[in-house]
Amino acid sequence: MRNITVSVDDETYRRARVAAAALDTSVSALVKAYLQQLATVETESERLKRQEREIREKISNFTARTRLSRDEVHER
Repeated sequence: MRNITVSVDDETYRRARVAAAALDTSVSALVKAYLQQLATVETESERLKRQEREIREKISNFTARTRLSRDEVHER
């Protein structure tokens, strides 16, 4: 587990301590929970990769045999 140091102004620290006390926890626990939540958010790249996988799974049954012939495509 890594430790990090964060610098905030006195008023922010005081308010964070009050908020943490109201939640019966510590400022460190609040920051840790926030960072964990932040790290679980899907990035745009991850979202696109997931969408690509889902789409590829849907079209995996495609074969050229099921396509229309040239005449059928241009039939009027």
